[in-house]
Amino acid sequence: MPKAVFVQEGDTIDYTPETAVAAGAVVVIGALVAIAKQAIAAATLGALAVRGTFDVAKVSGAISAGARVYWDANGDPVGGTAGSGAATTTQADGVFMGIAVAAAAETAETVRLRLCPPTDYVS
Repeated sequence: MPKAVFVQEGDTIDYTPETAVAAGAVVVIGALVAIAKQAIAAATLGALAVRGTFDVAKVSGAISAGARVYWDANGDPVGGTAGSGAATTTQADGVFMGIAVAAAAETAETVRLRLCPPTDYVS
């Protein structure tokens, strides 16, 4: 038996949720943050993106290009529902999700980031 067998490229992972997942939902699996590009019905195999460039809801405050971005599942998104989750640059508030690829103003509702596993940017 080989030590490893190729499964897929790695930009997406297979995922079977217990409850339905909406398109655009951020899903945290341990230290991995992923995004559903399409809706996934409960108990149905789907795919989550673990790499790619996304516009993600963010908390208030400016985010500079190149900043590390974390997902705070309880964050308050600008213009969104309080406590529904948002991207932040505060590590203590969340799980690493990627690097900002463009600056986002303090009042901007989203930040454009490169979604990537934490092992891509080990500190």
